[in-house]
Amino acid sequence: MIHKRWFQTLVAAILVSLLILLLNKIQFFFDPILIYIGAIAVPLIGGGILFYLSRPVLELLESYRLPRIASIVVIFLLYILLGFIIVQFIAPIAQEQFSKLANNFPRMVEMFGETITYWQQNQDIIPSEFDGTIQNVIDNLQSYLQDASTIIINVISELIGFVFALVLIPFFLFFMLKDGEKLTPFIAQFLNKRAAKSFKKWAHAVDSTLQSFILGQMTVSIVVGLLLLVGYLIIDLPYSLTLALFAMMMNVIPFVGPFLAVIPAALVAFFQDPILVLWVAVIMIVAQQIEGNFVSPNVMGKALNIHPLTIITLILAAGGLAGFLGLIFAIPAYAVIKTTISHLYEEWIDRQEQT
Repeated sequence: MIHKRWFQTLVAAILVSLLILLLNKIQFFFDPILIYIGAIAVPLIGGGILFYLSRPVLELLESYRLPRIASIVVIFLLYILLGFIIVQFIAPIAQEQFSKLANNFPRMVEMFGETITYWQQNQDIIPSEFDGTIQNVIDNLQSYLQDASTIIINVISELIGFVFALVLIPFFLFFMLKDGEKLTPFIAQFLNKRAAKSFKKWAHAVDSTLQSFILGQMTVSIVVGLLLLVGYLIIDLPYSLTLALFAMMMNVIPFVGPFLAVIPAALVAFFQDPILVLWVAVIMIVAQQIEGNFVSPNVMGKALNIHPLTIITLILAAGGLAGFLGLIFAIPAYAVIKTTISHLYEEWIDRQEQT
């Protein structure tokens, strides 16, 4: 019976459950480790993202026989130049537009309430039983928006706390670019020949998955942001740059990001001219079609191969558990776990065939 697959699966499930129970009982042992990981998480993740964004440039420079250190210096100079362009030319315009939007926000809220009230008083489509619910929403609209503002302020406060950790990102990035490819051989040397081969194969698969996601998602976000900026400028939408930058940041969130990105643009368009809402929707659809048919297939390809329903489920769960950071990191974390499980399954199949 011990050779039956169902029995082996049952034993494995019991052992995993016991392991989880044991880890839960000795959680105090892992608390210092978790604190240490939390302290280096921001520079490690930030450096890792910049590493995958910089590695193609590093490989290009080295293909022209430029020494690695010199190539890294060039990459840092490019980042400094990019930062200078953003601070000098983009940030002032975005700040001015954001300030105007913030100042006009109370008036926009008031106009929205007046519009809903007028529509409610002059429509006969919605049954009267729902009037109380609608009125309750209108009466509490200001408090809802204040709660949303509080959440935004809390997020900004947390981001300010990250600034201290961000200072370490260049140091992490430098050593990742300089010695990144040495990590896998360093770990593999402590394993036997078969395990080392398996580990190198897994590390290469995870590396390819992360590079596909990070490069792909950043490229998609930039392209969509530029397309929306051009579209918003064509229809003369107020706060075009700020809204396009917001859309660019939201597109970092897979699948649901584009839907979140269009909300503030649609609201601004509605208060400027209701017909502009239609044009905003058209611009968003055109941008998403260009991205979905030309950008993503060529940049990201099918490396992740994750079903949209899985993406939605993961984002909903991760958003509830870890907030905004969960929305960003849920998909790459799932992709890495999926790659690991696939690798372990392939290794198991190979061993079964050999025996």
